[in-house]
Amino acid sequence: MKLINFIRMHRARLDMTQEQLARAIGVSRQTVHAVERGKADPSVTLAMRMADIFGLSVDELFRLEDGNDG
Repeated sequence: MKLINFIRMHRARLDMTQEQLARAIGVSRQTVHAVERGKADPSVTLAMRMADIFGLSVDELFRLEDGNDG
């Protein structure tokens, strides 16, 4: 299963850079970049912090994709 995220879309909605998001949640810009690009999965705490910044639930920001086409 792959973790899909909508971080970039919501950063754009708030006109927020990766650096600004990183500062707001207390991680490095590289961490935000890795999670946003799907290269790393966030901890539960990090996912909750991100969702809170965007005013979303974790389920609205992240979704599991099982890879099955039907």
